[in-house]
Amino acid sequence: MSIAEAVRTARPEPAYKVAGTGPGVVCLHANASTSGQWRGLLDLLAPTFRAFAPDSYGSGGSPDWPSDRVISLRDEVELIEPVLAEAGSPLALVGHSYGAAVALVAALANPRRVRALALYEPTLFSLVDEVAPPPNEAEGIRRGVAAAAAALDAGDRDAAAEGFIDYWMGEGSWERTPDARKAPIASSVRNIRRWGHALFTEPTPLAAFRTLDIPVLYMVGARSPESAQGVARILANALPRVDLVGFNYLGHMGPVTHPERVNEVIARFLGRTLGVRDSLPLALRA
Repeated sequence: MSIAEAVRTARPEPAYKVAGTGPGVVCLHANASTSGQWRGLLDLLAPTFRAFAPDSYGSGGSPDWPSDRVISLRDEVELIEPVLAEAGSPLALVGHSYGAAVALVAALANPRRVRALALYEPTLFSLVDEVAPPPNEAEGIRRGVAAAAAALDAGDRDAAAEGFIDYWMGEGSWERTPDARKAPIASSVRNIRRWGHALFTEPTPLAAFRTLDIPVLYMVGARSPESAQGVARILANALPRVDLVGFNYLGHMGPVTHPERVNEVIARFLGRTLGVRDSLPLALRA
């Protein structure tokens, strides 16, 4: 076996879902979630697009991060490279939260490959710190990550998950979560230090996003925490071709709690920007 073959053999492979035919669309999920959050969107896009939804490191069917080295968003991009290649070029990227941050880094890494971005509240907290040193609008999530990490160190995954979920969805959300869903969320939150490190230390400067000359749908929930709103105020003003859409009654987890509303906006944007609007179902052509 050659060295190149050995590297390919050892390379982690992502698990992913795929549906439909047409222009490629790759959908990237939030942390503490899996590709399953995009099941409804894949069904909606399948008649017009070839839509993919990979699992990130440590989520769904994808492997855990295989090294002691801290992870970066670029590592997440490299994990899904086989999916991006299969989707073809040019493609569109859809992302939510952590997945939206990964989508932005992927677009900058290979701008000729990406035709459009649909983002729901990318959590690039590094930009908040770049614009205004701490303490700043990211203090809530900074404290939340620290508290969850302390709970993990004490062996209490449920407490870590409760703090994380209640931060993003509102106090009492964890208590109202069905028991069947609690176990996988609590398991995934073991990665909270990794997520926090990747988002707070992402080295891409704000100036780089001013060069991203492609259509961007930037979605924001009015009920989202200050940290997500802070990133939106900074990033939406930097992106040169942005369509900012607000959802008055949704929060940060809008794509999960109200997928029909969010998915329809995404589908219309993709149909318009990828030039296949007339192939969409009639209800989505408005």
